[in-house]
Amino acid sequence: MIQIEGASITKLILHRLDTENDTLQLSNSMFHFDEAEQEDALKKIFLKPFVNNSTTLEFKHDVNIDLNVLFSVSKSILNNEDFIAQSQNICQHLKAVSKHPNIKSGDVFVLQFDDIILDNNMYQGLGIYKVENKETFIETSGTKDVSLNFKKGIGSKRLDKACLILFTDEPYTIFLIDNVSGETDYWQNEFVKVTFKKDNINNTNQFLSLTKNFITQQYPEDFETTKADQIDLLNRSVEYFKTHETFEKAEFEQEVLHHEGLINSFQNFNKQYAKENEIELTDGFDISAQAVKKQARIFKSVLKLDKNFHVYIHGNRELIEQGVDADGRKYYKLYFENEA
Repeated sequence: MIQIEGASITKLILHRLDTENDTLQLSNSMFHFDEAEQEDALKKIFLKPFVNNSTTLEFKHDVNIDLNVLFSVSKSILNNEDFIAQSQNICQHLKAVSKHPNIKSGDVFVLQFDDIILDNNMYQGLGIYKVENKETFIETSGTKDVSLNFKKGIGSKRLDKACLILFTDEPYTIFLIDNVSGETDYWQNEFVKVTFKKDNINNTNQFLSLTKNFITQQYPEDFETTKADQIDLLNRSVEYFKTHETFEKAEFEQEVLHHEGLINSFQNFNKQYAKENEIELTDGFDISAQAVKKQARIFKSVLKLDKNFHVYIHGNRELIEQGVDADGRKYYKLYFENEA
């Protein structure tokens, strides 16, 4: 999704939010590192988790986008206003929305980046991270008598809560991580306040999700079908997105769905799906190859038969037949030329 190989960290500051006592410990100085190894470690912790994130968001506000606190503070940082003061404003805002009794205390990191690549363009970025859970690691010391010290710290396995803002056109492009969302949804809906960005990534994601739900839920309700038929339709849907650079809804319906009755069922499901999920689906867009690659993993092409067989169907539906023998036992007949 994003490329971080040439990215650099230009500013870093650490604060702490204590939700139990409703207090903030605010720093007045930034952290400075001199070694490339330190910056590489920080990039691995704070940027690498976003590399495979394919959902793009943007700031929102029901009245005026300038009233979104984090958008306003981010814009001030982009305009080179006092980074330390603005990072403290971020923490004050986080404290203000952290009122639920289950919200944990945590370290709050604010980082500024240069040269993050998105869609072949280079942008500045702002990262905001709340670390609630720390990992145990071993530190070795000594030259003659080697000793082990167990400490708790921040590793690169998983970020609890994170927000990466890329300064594209307003209202910017945002990637979000929330791995500890059981207490409330305050991180996304109150602290950052975001909505889906209307771009080719989300258009691709949303239409593939719509298609998968139609094939697995509505298709077997409206038509007499088999699991093999469903898998075939899933495969053909993914293949369309893999072999086309642009999506045209009418073309997709003709090439993949073929039949008028199936197309009508799909169109009705499309309208209901968009309404229930409160999304706006467009009839044409550029296809995101990265989004297709990620979504294709959840388009299962495995036909499971009792606990005895798993049949992987990747191609021609005409080479597999279903039937019932004289004793009432169900069977599939497979045609092939070569046995691997």
